[in-house]
Amino acid sequence: MTTANANQNFDGVVVARTPLQMALRRFRRNKVGVISFWVLVVMYLSAIFAPFLAPYSITTQHEEYPYVKPSGIHVVHQGQWRGPFIYGSKTERDPVTFKKLSVVDRENPIPLQFFARGEDYRFLGVFRSNLHLFGVDPEKGYYFPLGTDKFGRDLLSRMLVGGQVSLTVGVVGILISFTIGIVLGGISGYFGGFIDGLIQRVIEVLLSFPRLPILLALSTIIPAKWPSTWVYLGIVAVLAFIGWAALARVIRGQVISARSIDYVQAARGLGAADMRIILRHIMPNLSSFLIVTATLSLPGYILGESGLSFLGLGIKEPMASWGLLLNDARTDDAFKTYPWLLLPGLMIVISVLAFNFMGDALRDAADTQSR
Repeated sequence: MTTANANQNFDGVVVARTPLQMALRRFRRNKVGVISFWVLVVMYLSAIFAPFLAPYSITTQHEEYPYVKPSGIHVVHQGQWRGPFIYGSKTERDPVTFKKLSVVDRENPIPLQFFARGEDYRFLGVFRSNLHLFGVDPEKGYYFPLGTDKFGRDLLSRMLVGGQVSLTVGVVGILISFTIGIVLGGISGYFGGFIDGLIQRVIEVLLSFPRLPILLALSTIIPAKWPSTWVYLGIVAVLAFIGWAALARVIRGQVISARSIDYVQAARGLGAADMRIILRHIMPNLSSFLIVTATLSLPGYILGESGLSFLGLGIKEPMASWGLLLNDARTDDAFKTYPWLLLPGLMIVISVLAFNFMGDALRDAADTQSR
């Protein structure tokens, strides 16, 4: 037994590692992949607990505070220790343009409260609460950690809730597209013949269309009067509809090579149902490939939703997504004057890079030839 798949315990007994343990060991050695994994864990936890972490509702407008700059946390005021606090904002008019401007009020320190009571929300859509991680007394002022948009809506709150859409659209889309791709690809590779030819011709037609034009064309089918939840489901369906074809082709090739294995032939000889052989005997051997492919495919769904929402064809108000929030920064004036509106774009970049790095690490970990 080689040292690549065995180790000695304290008693000198050689203990064999399972393939899963060996893969986890290889994954842990990839520092970038591990860091990316924890970055994604933090992002998904932030999306799950978004109503608790967000100080305000995504629809709450503070009309007196449009385009407020991000506010910092201070602990010393005029040379004295005050604990965590923020400086309030006040509105002034530009002496030349007479445009309303929001400026920092250095004479108005506002204590920062943790586990503060604020606006009501439903956690996971079930539990009703008004407890937030932090906040300030609304009678004294407001706290906008990442600034506000043109309507005075808190950008941090909208980014946290928008992450629920941008991060889950990929997961739901993967579940749908992989289900279609695995079933059709498995049937095509297992049965062959006329069924194989028919499915492959459909796949070729789908793959012949450029991704972006067909994505835009399908998104216009979604009625503008649909509720926000229906629009979300429609976007997921559109992304899944064009995402299963490439996977089905790869699955077909894997199934063709796997259907001649001895235990598959034995299952057929015992009279096992064809679909049971595909799902219970062939697909489990492709699990590592499917996990890696799903991880590397998720960024495409995030970018697809963000692109549609940025162009105004995806998620609509009052819902929020990172692509929809980035739409506010597409003008030259907003890009130069209000750079904090680009922060949703930074979240897209971080999530896409994290998925790609983690996918590369998983691919290396699943490589049984690596040492």
